[in-house]
Amino acid sequence: MKFKKYFRKSSIKRIKEGNLFLQEINRINPKTFLEIGIFQGVLAKNVCDLMFKNHGADFKYYGIDIFETDEIYKDEIAPSLKINNPLKRLYFKYIKKYNPYSIEAVQDLLKVYKNNIELIKGNSNTALKDINLKNVDLIFIDGGHDYSTVKNDLNLSKKIISQNGTILCDDYNLTYAAGVKKAIDEFIQENNCQYQIFLERFVEIKL
Repeated sequence: MKFKKYFRKSSIKRIKEGNLFLQEINRINPKTFLEIGIFQGVLAKNVCDLMFKNHGADFKYYGIDIFETDEIYKDEIAPSLKINNPLKRLYFKYIKKYNPYSIEAVQDLLKVYKNNIELIKGNSNTALKDINLKNVDLIFIDGGHDYSTVKNDLNLSKKIISQNGTILCDDYNLTYAAGVKKAIDEFIQENNCQYQIFLERFVEIKL
C-alpha cells in the first residue's frame, strides 16, 4: 500500500518514508492498533486502510489525543496549530467548517471505519490508566515529547499490550526533544527489550 496524505498535516512528510513505515506495519500485521498522539489523523487513516486490506472488518483501532481544540478553525489558535497552506485554511474553515485537529475532524476522516475505531480524548498520562485493552498487537507512541510523558506512556503500554505485542515509538532522534531518546533508552535497558531502529526515527520494541 502507498501512504496517502489526505490533504492534511502529518508527522510523516515524505511519501517514500510513509511507504516504508506502512511496510513495517504490514510486516507486524496488527489486528488491534493503539495510537497515542493522533495529530490530524493521517497515520490513523493509513493504518486503518492497511488493517482493512489485511483483515477485512475484523480489526480495531484505538486513538488517544488531547485534541487541542474542538472549535471551528480560527485565526487566533495557537501558532503551532496554524495551517500555512492557504488552500487548506479555506478548505477547513469554509468547507469542512471544523478544526483539523479536533476529534470531529478525525472522526470524519475515519468515518468509513466508524464501527472499528474508538477515539479517546485526554492526556495519555491518565487516559491509558482508564482503558482496559486486551490483546493489543501494536502501540504507536507519538504523544507528548517530554521525558516524563514518554516514559509514562512506555510503562503503561507495557501493562496493556499482549504478550507478543510490539511498541513502536516515533521521533527517537529528535534533536529538540532529547527526552524522547532518554526515556526509550532507559525503558529498553530496564526491561531488557529487543529493539531495532528504522528510518532513523522509529524504534520498534519487543517486550
